[in-house]
Amino acid sequence: MIKKEIVQNALNEFPEEFSIDELLDRLILLQKIQTGLEQSKNNHVISNEDAKVRMAKWLK
Repeated sequence: MIKKEIVQNALNEFPEEFSIDELLDRLILLQKIQTGLEQSKNNHVISNEDAKVRMAKWLK
């Protein structure tokens, strides 16, 4: 979930006129950043070595 304060701050950064697509893109980005920070805080991360192994499988 994204906090109302984050949405309000994002809206305040936009010009007077903008497209809904621009707003949605920004909100999605902010939510993904927030999710990543929460995952990091809760130690739900993978090591660089694990990431390299996963990437090698994807790139085959």
